[in-house]
Amino acid sequence: MQLYNTLSAIERAALIEEAGKERLTISFYTYAHIGNTNIFRNHLFINWNDMDVLGRIYVAHEGINAQLSVPAENFNVFKEHLDSISFLENVRLNIAIEQDNLSFLKLKVKVRNKIVADGLEDNSFDVTNKGIHVGAEQFNELIEDPDTVLVDMRNHYESEIGHFKNAVTPDVDTFRDSLDIIERDLADHKKDKKLVMYCTGGIRCEKASAYYKHKGFEQVYQLEGGIIEYTRQVEKNNLENKFKGKNFVFDHRRGERISDDVIANCHQCGESCDEHVNCANEACHLLFIQCPSCAEKMNNCCSDACKEVHELPFEEQKALRKGKVVSNKIFKKGRSEVLKFKK
Repeated sequence: MQLYNTLSAIERAALIEEAGKERLTISFYTYAHIGNTNIFRNHLFINWNDMDVLGRIYVAHEGINAQLSVPAENFNVFKEHLDSISFLENVRLNIAIEQDNLSFLKLKVKVRNKIVADGLEDNSFDVTNKGIHVGAEQFNELIEDPDTVLVDMRNHYESEIGHFKNAVTPDVDTFRDSLDIIERDLADHKKDKKLVMYCTGGIRCEKASAYYKHKGFEQVYQLEGGIIEYTRQVEKNNLENKFKGKNFVFDHRRGERISDDVIANCHQCGESCDEHVNCANEACHLLFIQCPSCAEKMNNCCSDACKEVHELPFEEQKALRKGKVVSNKIFKKGRSEVLKFKK
């Protein structure tokens, strides 16, 4: 029985383009007690592979976190399958603002210790004692309140290309890093300030809001469904959009434009730009912001050194990479001395 991918990303992309059928990019999560995670993982893979679902799904004893792509014609069957699972019945689905048929090219269902890497011991607090969920309209009102502290719970490379006005945007690489920084900076305001948080789709705020309530914050709020759902409600209800720039997403699109504002700059020349790319050097893959002019000049690389390697014959590149286990910088995400204009 097939429980893994048999096609490469390139082969899958070719099949998708040849089929010419529309796909929907969707994300969802839920906290639930899952007993045998391996059996559940295999159950999802078998059923979703038959539906031509692609994406990245994390399963843990605490729940499921999924970002995926499904053929539009199979959406109803996919939804019926979700509803057949007790803790996923009527789960909120965040539909991407900007669709791309190539957002995901493989189906990866992985068993993890947690559905969000938070570095926390869950038995130290009640993860179900969450903050107050608010929709777009109430959120807009809250963030104009002078007694509100608005916090972006995402990482530096996410908030760099887009965030809500007046938001605190911690310069962090991980979700765990931001928890301690925010608690320290707001230690004197646990009772008198409203702590309002947001993230991409809501999952990080679920854990963060419970954590801060455990730490003594009395007025804790979180944006229901994150930036994705906020944008949907703003468009549906004709509300003022208070988000500026792009929403970073963890698939091949790398971002969805929420407003026309470009608030970031090219990391190589400083020109206004908010397009994230990965360095073309296979031994690097550093995530950074690069404008079209620098992309052409640098052959899609982050540095002269990477450009030189990338222009070598493929076999020579492979020989240089051989044995270098820690050579790939894909998780550095904009942290490099070669990027002169990184904020």
